[in-house]
Amino acid sequence: MDEKPSTRKSPEFCSLRYGLAFIMHFSNFTMITQRVSLSIAIIAMVNSTQQPGLLNTSTERPLAFTFNHSNRSIRDFKTAEVSVYEWSPETQGIIFSSINYGIILTLIPSGYLAGIFGAKQMLGAGLLISSLLTLFTPLTADFGVILVIVIRTVQGMAQGMAWTGQFTIWAKWAPPLERSKLTSIAGSGASFGSFIILCVGGLISQALGWPFIFYIFGSIGCVCCLLWFTVIYDDPLHHPCISIREKEHIVSSLAQQSSSPRRSVPIKSMVRCLPLWAIFTGFFSHFWLCTIIITYLPTYISSVLRVNIRDSGVLSSLPFIAAASCTILGGQLADFLLSRNLLRLITVRKLFSSLGLLLPSLCAVALPFVASSYTTTIILLILIPGTSNLCDSGFIINTLDVAPRYASFLMGISRGFGLIAGIISSTATGFLISQDSVSGWRNVFFLAAAVNMFGLVFYLTFGQAEIQHWAKERTLTRL
Repeated sequence: MDEKPSTRKSPEFCSLRYGLAFIMHFSNFTMITQRVSLSIAIIAMVNSTQQPGLLNTSTERPLAFTFNHSNRSIRDFKTAEVSVYEWSPETQGIIFSSINYGIILTLIPSGYLAGIFGAKQMLGAGLLISSLLTLFTPLTADFGVILVIVIRTVQGMAQGMAWTGQFTIWAKWAPPLERSKLTSIAGSGASFGSFIILCVGGLISQALGWPFIFYIFGSIGCVCCLLWFTVIYDDPLHHPCISIREKEHIVSSLAQQSSSPRRSVPIKSMVRCLPLWAIFTGFFSHFWLCTIIITYLPTYISSVLRVNIRDSGVLSSLPFIAAASCTILGGQLADFLLSRNLLRLITVRKLFSSLGLLLPSLCAVALPFVASSYTTTIILLILIPGTSNLCDSGFIINTLDVAPRYASFLMGISRGFGLIAGIISSTATGFLISQDSVSGWRNVFFLAAAVNMFGLVFYLTFGQAEIQHWAKERTLTRL
């Protein structure tokens, strides 16, 4: 899709479409905080230094840190009924990956249904269910690990509904030359949410007890649902508050990519389409390393750098503020290169995909060799998510280029490949570090770099940016 659409301007950051991007940013912020809450809470949930008289107290010491016992005036009251669970590293890996199982179950059907019934309802319902389940997570933990896995799986199904519906909305709201900016603003909510939950999660756990991590961010999600159902509409044509100028700008920009009401999906053509497989492979590689960082970063910092839960959370949050910044800046730069005709669309997609897969791989490979250096380790951990998120202006939004009519459906499949990678990488990481911590972490990062390199080579070879023949409108030409 190297044709340049109309560049007719309408107000940008004061426009409704940018307001939509910021609300979606808040939604992504909410969902990722609910997902990552367990990553920081589990440090306290399995820590054997909490009151040894508790039932179900762990006899294992998987993490080398201790709580600050000198400042427990609030915690002593709160943690009297807080359990510590006997969850081995392998069990933790299964719990972490269970949410991905749920997301996979709903990604493809929710992407298809969102195009029929409306992404607003699909996304809003998913966010509400995820928020309510987050509130009940501490209670389910007392009933056993099986129920925790079930709840996390159902929560994943809800979040799968929400993640996929976003691209149905952007297919109708985002002018082609603003796609990178709008989607990067919305997508950066995930990185910013990871930063916030990891930054304050440890503080909340020490001050109030780990259950309040779930209570606070579950409640924030419920508030976000109210905002979502009130403000968001599926397309600009039906929004009561949009200006005529902005509506005309969006409609004219998307005129060549309007979708027909016919919802038949050309599955056979999609299966034979190598550019789609290039996108799927990119998602698989990208999510492999990203899942490890999001899920195991607090554990890695706590065990390798030997810090307590508060400092582990704060240090774990730093990479994600870099990731949020790189996501937004990358989107701005990508659209700048396109709007000035400095690079072709496919060149921009491959450039940002290359940076987003190659740079974090180099950092990951270097990590085991600098484990003795506190500062260097933190710098590399900051660079991995930051550079990785440059992919958001590469293959992440490539489905909007090659098949905008089926963007939501294909995004569901793409994220499905990514989540399969997340399940495998989470489980494999838990297994590897349970064998031997030092060699285990080294193997984890080397394997992640190898997967990234495979995805990069495949995407550079087969990636395209033109609308595929099977995705073009098959209606009578309008006179």
